[in-house]
Amino acid sequence: MNPVEIIGKKRDGIELTREEIRYFIEQFIAGSIPDYQVSAWAMAIYMRGMSREETVELTMALAESGEIIDLSPVLKFAIDKHSSGGVGDKTSLVALPLVVSFGVPVAKMSGRGLSLTGGTLDKMESISGYNVNLSMKEFMDQIDKYGIVLAGQTADLAPADGKLYALRDVTATVSSKPLIASSIMSKKIASGADAVVLDVKAGLGAFMQTVEDAEDLAQIMVDIGKGAGKKVTALISDMNQPLGYAIGNALEVREAIDTLQGTGPADLVEHCIVVAGQMLRLAGISTARDLSDIRERVEEKLSNGEAWEKFRTLVRAQGGDLSQIDQPDTLPRAPVVIEERATRSGYLQTINAREIGFAVLHLGAGRQVKDATIDHAVGAVVHHKVGEYVRKGERLFTIHARDADSADVARSRILNAHVWSERPGMPLFYNTLFSE
Repeated sequence: MNPVEIIGKKRDGIELTREEIRYFIEQFIAGSIPDYQVSAWAMAIYMRGMSREETVELTMALAESGEIIDLSPVLKFAIDKHSSGGVGDKTSLVALPLVVSFGVPVAKMSGRGLSLTGGTLDKMESISGYNVNLSMKEFMDQIDKYGIVLAGQTADLAPADGKLYALRDVTATVSSKPLIASSIMSKKIASGADAVVLDVKAGLGAFMQTVEDAEDLAQIMVDIGKGAGKKVTALISDMNQPLGYAIGNALEVREAIDTLQGTGPADLVEHCIVVAGQMLRLAGISTARDLSDIRERVEEKLSNGEAWEKFRTLVRAQGGDLSQIDQPDTLPRAPVVIEERATRSGYLQTINAREIGFAVLHLGAGRQVKDATIDHAVGAVVHHKVGEYVRKGERLFTIHARDADSADVARSRILNAHVWSERPGMPLFYNTLFSE
């Protein structure tokens, strides 16, 4: 087979065979197909799409490019969650400890920031000493001993996806549905998950800008999971405005800590309760799809400190500095902090998550090239939600920057992301899809 012919075939909208997809992925991993050809192939997929059959084959090729983990020696039932990416999305930092506080172990492999969206690993690395690079033995030993682990994808787990993931970030092919679906589900299949809650974002700050596109992506992933014998629930959630108030790695860790201690933003609290609740439902702790039989218990675990203690257990187990999370003001702090106040009174119609995400990306909180260094201290905090009435002179947002010039650029962009008018707030969730 010839890589150029496979690229050209997809460029022309012709469906690829199982053998062609397998060959391309195998040769990519072997180093026989260079990055520039894989980038061209990814762009062809972005432009032409993939059939459901092609997407399933790509998923399995990515999953089988490395080790398929068997968690059964330490877990009777492996439950996982994944977000399709969002601005200010620190849900894993709260939802995982919440689930574990019910005695349900969670072994999660997470990713790094992709384009304007933050990465769970980058957030956790804001905590000094926190080790995301665990060996497979360390990963298994930790879940066996503590019931919770949150680490990076191992070198042997879907390595083709890891390489493709990095290229997508810098070739404007992130928002391709087949590439998103195959990336997410290949890792879930390879990581040994028996059940997965998918948090699929829709809106200005998401890869899927409309609810319809998000539902389509979610259905693809539910179908892939079902075909692989996995239980899958997909939540379609809003990403028109940032989730919570904080955007940026250390800032988001602080907000997650607030949430675990009972003082988090209302939208983030609700989001984490729903995600954790659906994970518990798939694990058999709940039976009601609307979570009516478990919501009060989840809220109690969040308010009584049990979930917070599980977060401390996680940080301690992976070498993180507990004093930093016990005293969040000691987390990385930016040298330049600029506060913007409202110049008028009125209702907020829009707080454009996409514009804010890119503003924070350019501050240094994300990656514009795949080998870029993350600045954990920088970011922004928006102080209001869509639909709120803001009085002139009230705080609108705060910039945390490395220098005055970058702060000024971010200030202008985030200011323009705030649109004034009267409008009711947006829903947190639009729909839920189930495989069972």
